[in-house]
Amino acid sequence: MAQSLAKKISKNLVDVRDLHKDYYTVAGTISVLKQVNFSMDIGDYVAIMGPSGSGKSTFMNILGCLDQPTNGEYSLDGHQVANLSANALAQTRNQTIGFVFQGFNLLSRVNLIDNVALPLVYAGVEKTERQARAKVLLKKVGLELHMQSMPNQISGGQQQRVAIARALINNPRLILADEPTGNLDSSTSEEIMVLFSELNQDGISIILVTHETEIAAHASRQVRFLDGRIVQDERSKEIYSQLSTEAS
Repeated sequence: MAQSLAKKISKNLVDVRDLHKDYYTVAGTISVLKQVNFSMDIGDYVAIMGPSGSGKSTFMNILGCLDQPTNGEYSLDGHQVANLSANALAQTRNQTIGFVFQGFNLLSRVNLIDNVALPLVYAGVEKTERQARAKVLLKKVGLELHMQSMPNQISGGQQQRVAIARALINNPRLILADEPTGNLDSSTSEEIMVLFSELNQDGISIILVTHETEIAAHASRQVRFLDGRIVQDERSKEIYSQLSTEAS
């Protein structure tokens, strides 16, 4: 379904031009992002890397329409984000983008079905339909036996799977994952990254922020930030070789 949806929209999903972000403090102006240029095609899988303070999290927040640049342009699915009204921006966050956070951000007092279905509440979807859709996604991420469980009754890895299912509930065109394995052990992290790879193979575009080289290696493209600028942008050699072969 994601692949058929992708065919209906422009190939270029994300387009950032001369992006600059300043924060103003009593000590003066801090430039967090400096003339950043970045584009991403539908179906791409990008890992954003860099040390603390490099600007990667600020960049992710701007891509997620949670923050605005000081200067520059950001186009998402062919729309200039700066031109969107407050309502349109909220709709974009809810329907075009799916978010996965390091801390899971699950509601502790409701079961997994209602956690996954939560974005549909804001979209005005009727209860029976949103629960049915949530059950499908919980099965997709391997949690069909835990649908009625509360978040504190499952493991950290399972909670992240719930968060991924919630991010998928509105059939988003883009998944933004901020350190999605940061609270998980190495074995569970690998399981989550396999799940992301499967989602990408289904046609879902993914951008994830990570400081771990092993995690970034799962993406087909690695982008590294340093001091507010992109200093490296390359595709995995294996993926690049495959694309070159297909092109020829």
